[in-house]
Amino acid sequence: MASSSLTFPSLQLQFPTQRSSKPSSRRLIVRPITASISEKPSATPTPAVKPPQPPTNLPIRKIPGNYGIPLIGPLKDRLDYFYNQGRDEYFKSRVQKYQSTVFRANMPPGPFIASNPNVVVLLDGKSFPILFDVTKVEKRDVFTGTYMPSTELTGGYRVLSYLDPSEPNHAKLKQLMFFLLKSSRDRVIPEFQTSFTELFEMLESELGSEGKASFNEANDQAAFNFLARSLYGTNPVDTKLGIDGPKLVTKWVVFQLGPLLILGLPKFVEELVIHTFRLPPALVKKDYQRLYDFFYDSSTLVLDEAERIGISREEACHNLYSRPVSIHSEA
Repeated sequence: MASSSLTFPSLQLQFPTQRSSKPSSRRLIVRPITASISEKPSATPTPAVKPPQPPTNLPIRKIPGNYGIPLIGPLKDRLDYFYNQGRDEYFKSRVQKYQSTVFRANMPPGPFIASNPNVVVLLDGKSFPILFDVTKVEKRDVFTGTYMPSTELTGGYRVLSYLDPSEPNHAKLKQLMFFLLKSSRDRVIPEFQTSFTELFEMLESELGSEGKASFNEANDQAAFNFLARSLYGTNPVDTKLGIDGPKLVTKWVVFQLGPLLILGLPKFVEELVIHTFRLPPALVKKDYQRLYDFFYDSSTLVLDEAERIGISREEACHNLYSRPVSIHSEA
């Protein structure tokens, strides 16, 4: 039987009192406190650990779903996705129908932009990681899904987003993107603070003078300024580009991703103009050239690195423009 004791020394505390005008004090004496433990602490029983169960050999189930009649099936699914059901209900209804989070379906845009809209949809955390296994999934030209935008929108090059990891330039371009991030790391936080401080100060000024302020356009400009200043050390407003960057980027993104977007146009017009046929890249050629010139003039250090690792300055610049601009459009 074990016994132990804990002892605290005497404490003497004094508290002033104001009952009389004469200074006085009270003294509180705390005697030593002793505690004893006379029994051994009971040992907590360790819960039994069950041995891992061997995996159950379940039969392989055929992937449910179908693609419907050629041309008609993809068109019907596209209308459901964009208008009749909407994106979320499109997937939810099929999960309920097939009682599976993995099923076959058609994905927009379908005819006549995508030659093959047939896909297998993965909607759960267990099946989704298979997409990261490059030995089982090819990632060539699938960044935007079942179709790839015209390379005329990226200077005639297939940029990094559309390259499979097995292609020779994939590793080089990825290395170049990491070089860009590394070389600009010291500017990111300061330029974020500067760009968005300017944004909110401008909004407050507009609210004070006019009683209202437009956030979306101002936020787009702040985001573009932040990317240009932090990644390339250049303020767009001080260049030939001026404040036109966000507007030109938005137009370029519509030509890239239009087949996957709803622009709020009448359904018949939207279906015919952006979901059935590609928008002509020539309509944004001049705008793209203005953006390209801005990035080319602002990224000398990164373009020098591109040449060092075996990528032409022109191809590197189209990649430098496409990736940050895609980030800006997603934000």
